[in-house]
Amino acid sequence: MENREHTAKSDYLRSIVNNLPDAPGCYQYLNDEGTIIYVGKAKNLKRRVSSYFNKEQQTMKTRLLVSKIADIKYIVVNSETDALLLENNLIKKHKPRYNVLLKDDKTYPSICITGEYFPRIFKTRKIVPGIGRYYGPYSNAGALNALLQLIKELYPLRTCRLNLTPETVRSGKFAPCLEYQIKNCCAPCIGATSHDEYRKYIEEIRDILRGDIKKLSAGIVEEMKNEAANLNFEKAQTLKERYELIENFRTRSEVVSPIISNVDVFSIESDEKSAFINFLHITSGCINQAFTIEYKKRLDESNEELLIMGIVEMRERFKSNAREIILPVNIELPLEGVSVTVPMKGEKKRLLALSQLNVKQYKADRMKMEEKLNPEQKATRLMKEIQQEMKMEKMPLIIECFDNSNIQGSDAVAACVVFKKLKPSKKDYRKYNIKTVVGPDDYASMREVVRRRYKRAIEEETPLPQLILADGGKGQMEVIREVVEDELGLDIAIAGLVKDGRHRTSELIVGKGGESIGLKQNSALFKLMTQIQDEVHRFAITFHRDKRSKRQIASELDSIKGIGEKTKQTLLTHFKSVKRMKEATAEELIKTVGEAKAKILLDAWK
Repeated sequence: MENREHTAKSDYLRSIVNNLPDAPGCYQYLNDEGTIIYVGKAKNLKRRVSSYFNKEQQTMKTRLLVSKIADIKYIVVNSETDALLLENNLIKKHKPRYNVLLKDDKTYPSICITGEYFPRIFKTRKIVPGIGRYYGPYSNAGALNALLQLIKELYPLRTCRLNLTPETVRSGKFAPCLEYQIKNCCAPCIGATSHDEYRKYIEEIRDILRGDIKKLSAGIVEEMKNEAANLNFEKAQTLKERYELIENFRTRSEVVSPIISNVDVFSIESDEKSAFINFLHITSGCINQAFTIEYKKRLDESNEELLIMGIVEMRERFKSNAREIILPVNIELPLEGVSVTVPMKGEKKRLLALSQLNVKQYKADRMKMEEKLNPEQKATRLMKEIQQEMKMEKMPLIIECFDNSNIQGSDAVAACVVFKKLKPSKKDYRKYNIKTVVGPDDYASMREVVRRRYKRAIEEETPLPQLILADGGKGQMEVIREVVEDELGLDIAIAGLVKDGRHRTSELIVGKGGESIGLKQNSALFKLMTQIQDEVHRFAITFHRDKRSKRQIASELDSIKGIGEKTKQTLLTHFKSVKRMKEATAEELIKTVGEAKAKILLDAWK
């Protein structure tokens, strides 16, 4: 029964695909409940939709999507550009399960200039058609408020909601308010400012909001000179103050040559789960808009596909009509009348670098935020990084690191530290006295310890590590490999930690050829490897010192007749060293080991 239903569904879908037009458009996949689960665009509908049902090209995620498809709908449009815009609108409307998810779909504030006879200017998050002209939206509320503050300092516009028309102003029905008294308003309500002068203010404000500040500054300078020539020094001074405010704002905003105008800049950073796309809009050399969005991946979308989606989304959101788009890579952009530039040097390259800096910072900030909410995510990300760098089959959930310690072969010891999910597991640390090696032979010592550890692990069936680190170079690695792979037949990744001339962790050596992986200082991987190397060194040195100290103490006490093993342990526990024992008073010794033993010690040390 199920096979018949599956065959019937396959035949039905195949008939739709075979009859699709060779034309641009959007296709929609629906599930058994009739819900749209995926929306896509295509230059050629038939070719694009057919590719989903080609098993040779299917990825695991695509197979999952195809298994859910019960029906296919499509919309034919005139061009690929129209298909792109339609896809963007359909995804926003239906929010299909298998499309990339736009994480940041908030409503950001805009600046509105009303269409009234004497327009008002205000900040709003609601776009109401017919009210006036909107500028924005602004992702940075601080930048928007700074812009409104500049406008307030430059132009004494009204803030009231009075219905000001030529008739109501002429009727004299309004009285000036406090804003007029403190010179924040030019009082158009009582005719203190003409309609033409007020409109001139509004046009200048439009220039500021469009980013045409250079043009505005030049006009103010010309007007200031004319007023000064006509001996209107007070008006000229007012214009000078306005010019200085605008220039100060322009200097802070300008980042590149003013000849670069009406240009969009996009860059992308992505990982397995998300893609981050930064957008900058440049007008007259100034950054007029700056924004970064995040997409959550659902299928195996490429960076090019995601970048195209981001470009359409942000150009629509910010109402950009720029004819030039600066990108890090050359892609075929289905937008009519728009050219793509991939700069190699110069001012445009600087703009692209600025966009890339912003998107990387945004990604890093998001990751830090997620890691604070979910600390295990940071460890997982770092384990995946180690897995990729070392080309390991499995993530290194358990890492073990070995180090030897001896002085000219005496008191030779070794130590093993264990990190589980990148955190020290001190209960699993182990100390080893070297039993079969005579003299200072680090390789032989390492061979003995590794053999002892993993033979026992196999016998007791305890969990084995996915990665073994040696505190040393290729030689130590090779010794470990001989035991682990050749003798014991275990498949465990092996690497060596190498220090530089200043005894700092500098590189990681992996593979049989000893391939070096440079560790960038201050990176998470560098800090982890340094922590592991420092920890195994500390653990080995501490064990070696304790052993040497006990041997020295024991040898001196052994020569004193009447002092047995139990008394030696009691003295060692209390005084820590022979020097402190000798410096102790008779009363302290008597209190620790009794009067008879204390007398033996005091007589021996006379």
